[in-house]
Order: sequence, then structure tokens, then C-alpha cells
Amino acid sequence: MARLKDIVFDCRHPASLARFWAAALDGYRIAPYDGTEPFDPEDDPTVLVEGGSPQLWFQLVPEGKIVKNRVHLDVRCDDLDAESRRLTALGARVVEYVEDWIVMADPEGNEFCLQGP
Repeated sequence: MARLKDIVFDCRHPASLARFWAAALDGYRIAPYDGTEPFDPEDDPTVLVEGGSPQLWFQLVPEGKIVKNRVHLDVRCDDLDAESRRLTALGARVVEYVEDWIVMADPEGNEFCLQGP
């Protein structure tokens, strides 16, 4: 039986998008390198965010996002209003308010849903 291991985001700047998601998700952080080279993800074409399952990979692609995601993340929180303000301060934006959740977009425009408890 297959198991989900990683979610991979195509993006224009892996380091900045990885920093957003590491700050957005409880217990996640940018993974350190293996120690054989200096750690500076700023110009790295791939950056790993770890701390739970699945891991999140951010990989450099030449093209920008053009259309709506075919897959999106659902993120749960205890306080919908407070969390949407926190994520907005990190660089996300509100796309739409829908009943008891908020459709948001990360700094590169990838949509995700923020849901309350």
C-alpha cells in the first residue's frame, strides 16, 4: 500500500516559500544540510521543510503560477480569525471567505484552505 511521503511545490524562489510554510505550520522548520557544505538555502534550487509527515519540498521552476491549483492543502487552526491575521502578516493573502473556512494564498499564489477547529 502506498503512503504519502512528501508534498512538492514548484516555485520561483524556494527559500522564501519554504520560510513561509515553516513559519505557518506548527512544528515545521527548514531542514539543515547534511554538514558537508555550508547551509545557505537562499539560492538553492530545492529546500526541504520538515517536522511532520508529510515533508514539504520547494523546487525552483522557471515558470510562474498561472491558474488555480489542481491540489491544495487544508490547514486547521484553533482560532480562524487570529490565524488568518498571523498568516497574512507572514505574506499570505485572503482569497475568499467561505462559510466556516477561509481560502488563502501563500506568497507565490498557491491556494490553501484555513479551517477552524
